[in-house]
Amino acid sequence: MSQILEFLRSLHSAEGIGELIRTGGLIALIAIVFAETGLLVGFFLPGDSLLVTAGIFAASDGAGGPGLFNVYTLAAVVSVSAVVGDQVGYLLGKKSGPLIFSREDSLLFKKHHVRSAHDFYEKHGGAALIFARFMPIFRTFVPFVAGVAQMDYKKFFRFNLLGGILWVWSMVFLGYALGHSPLANQLHKIIVVVVFISILPMIVPLVIRLFRKKSLNPK
Repeated sequence: MSQILEFLRSLHSAEGIGELIRTGGLIALIAIVFAETGLLVGFFLPGDSLLVTAGIFAASDGAGGPGLFNVYTLAAVVSVSAVVGDQVGYLLGKKSGPLIFSREDSLLFKKHHVRSAHDFYEKHGGAALIFARFMPIFRTFVPFVAGVAQMDYKKFFRFNLLGGILWVWSMVFLGYALGHSPLANQLHKIIVVVVFISILPMIVPLVIRLFRKKSLNPK
């Protein structure tokens, strides 16, 4: 168990992500993106930081050598994985939504994540599928909630396809551009910034609500 937890922690470090990409290649990238977007237990996996790092490694191998991937092949293949992952999440929600909502919390499943995704979906509708792509946790659970809500499949597929392409290609080519810049050797800092920006949409509403409560209940 300790080895599993150590592996999971490594996935959120520059060294761990870099080693995963070098040793696992496209197969590892496809598997992680699919698991994060299609399997409810994949919410803890790296998404944005993984794709940006993969883009950097498409520009250079990190040791002064040529890139590990063709950037267009990388973006295209991983986009397919992201779209298919959301399809699976949608089908899980459509077939087994009520059962999932009745499950007890566990290490790999938290009902409050599903409830938060449900509120997000209700607020933004189909566009939530696009917005959620750029938000950790939400990109795992919003497709599932769309299935629970019996969203029209054709409408879901359109938003899913657009969101998957926008997310993967923007992250990969951001990394690819950084890989051709002096910042390519600052992978630690890049990952910290990417993670911070990705969680910013979740932090801002919390801060706003906190300030509103303080203004309504001054001491």
